[in-house]
Amino acid sequence: MIAWKTWTVAGMLATACTVSTAQPQAETPANAGNFSLSSAGTLVVVPAFGEVRQANDEVRVVLNVEEQDKDASAAAARVNQKMREGQRLVKVKDPQARLKTLNYYTYPVYPEEPSPRPLNKPRQPTGWRVGQQLEVISTNLETLPQTVAAAQKVLNLSQMQFGLSSESNRKLEQQRIDAAIRNLTERVVAVAHAMGRNPADAVLETVDFEGSGNYDRPQQGSFNKMEMRAASDSDVAEPSFEPGETTLQTQVVGKVRFK
Repeated sequence: MIAWKTWTVAGMLATACTVSTAQPQAETPANAGNFSLSSAGTLVVVPAFGEVRQANDEVRVVLNVEEQDKDASAAAARVNQKMREGQRLVKVKDPQARLKTLNYYTYPVYPEEPSPRPLNKPRQPTGWRVGQQLEVISTNLETLPQTVAAAQKVLNLSQMQFGLSSESNRKLEQQRIDAAIRNLTERVVAVAHAMGRNPADAVLETVDFEGSGNYDRPQQGSFNKMEMRAASDSDVAEPSFEPGETTLQTQVVGKVRFK
């Protein structure tokens, strides 16, 4: 593409200089309409894209519990008990789910003080805040509302993200490549027609997947951040979720030379 532009600009400048020297106000030559640029040997860089869509089949849920008490041990004991019960409830509803502890924290809580605070006055905590987070990854979307409702009896739902499982990503890889090559072929044909050339004269020299350097990653659904208090009663109404779909893209860059 670069060589084509350079040749065209050089030809225009040479023509302009010749006309300017011969006749300051030259008229357009009679055969100018029949003039055409030669594209023999031209190298054309053609980007193309392949896109496939698939319904999400995996969910990532983050559950958490937090307690505050003047006694750090008392707060930690309640957190440990609730998290243990929450994990049990999740495993009962979804035995195949993958569980992972994300975070466990303990930090002091200080009273509000007027500003500026006296420099020589040490701060004394009035209590302690203890919390823990649990990640749940599952492909069992049919029972997801039941699983979350059961966990919400003792835990809070803080984050949720729908996406594609590793198995689905592998299955879609071939479809993405096929779509990208098909789009590349269509664009090469369009370029050939625009240049007045036979598409059969185009020779594909190079095919570079992800030629832009922006390596593709599955586009996951956005986080639906929720801050919910754990229910105090024994039953929690089942929430409603829409998994949605994920769009995967593959970029390919082809270098085509015309004979």
